[in-house]
Amino acid sequence: MNILITGVGGMMGSHLADFLVERGDHVVGFDFVPTTDIKELNLKVDYVECDIRDREKVKNLLQKTRPEIIFHLAAQSYPNVSWNRPHYTIETNVIGTINLFEAVKELKLDPIILNACTSGMYGYVEEKNVPVKESHELKPLHPYGVSKVAQELLAYQYYKNFGIKSISVRIFNTTGPKKVNDVCSDFTKQIVLMEKGLQEPKLKCGNLETRRAITDVRDLIEALWLAVKKCDPGEAYNLSGERVYKILDIVELLRKLTNVEFEIFQDPKLVRTTDEPIIYGDSTKFKEKTNWQQKIELKQTVKDMLDYWRNRL
Repeated sequence: MNILITGVGGMMGSHLADFLVERGDHVVGFDFVPTTDIKELNLKVDYVECDIRDREKVKNLLQKTRPEIIFHLAAQSYPNVSWNRPHYTIETNVIGTINLFEAVKELKLDPIILNACTSGMYGYVEEKNVPVKESHELKPLHPYGVSKVAQELLAYQYYKNFGIKSISVRIFNTTGPKKVNDVCSDFTKQIVLMEKGLQEPKLKCGNLETRRAITDVRDLIEALWLAVKKCDPGEAYNLSGERVYKILDIVELLRKLTNVEFEIFQDPKLVRTTDEPIIYGDSTKFKEKTNWQQKIELKQTVKDMLDYWRNRL
């Protein structure tokens, strides 16, 4: 199949490209500010540098590729960055989405679009409402979450008004090799720096009591493929891990996977005032459509992330 990935230089995009190439699909991917080393991208991917905010370049690229499936992953996806750069976040995530859907409309293409959204759209969820369902109100706590609410509603409007088939997936905490700027990535990188004598044996951390349901990126990629094959256009689906971990649980898991003896140092700079105490979604709707199940346990995920940093650093 002819498939386009926006944001192919991100952690999810890179793993998705590997998955699709192994299937034998023709994959075109574009990115502008990749968060992974683009040199690690599968050589069989036709890579193009493109800023999704550039309307004409996006349209020209779609005209050349005419994809049957589009995985729309391109985004400014960090909540903290969205406070520092709210204009850039909205332009990338909202205007970028408009550019993509307008190009599909103007060129009269008929792809299935996987619209990558986020659990950050829900904002603060009281524990009595966890695991949170798709019907829960959307009250995001940062510009990034607001931008993703807008992105999902835009996708819905283009489907209802112009028949552009899109499926929105609200992705909960996902990690794995190549991930940067999340707890598992930061912790595993610090541990490897300690192993190599490049950091004193103190693990810098934020709030250790928050709880997160975590999915391995490779399980997520399988889920995204099932979504475009089995889910209903115009619908939104939660995609969350099944088991909730306290951040302290991840620290203790790391102790078992390294020979380094380290202390814990809680850095005030890493403690967020609006940090949600628990993030955990109800994926029943998605599982009933796809029969998707998690396969990779967190211990294996973290081990693979340690090995990734050992090879990189």
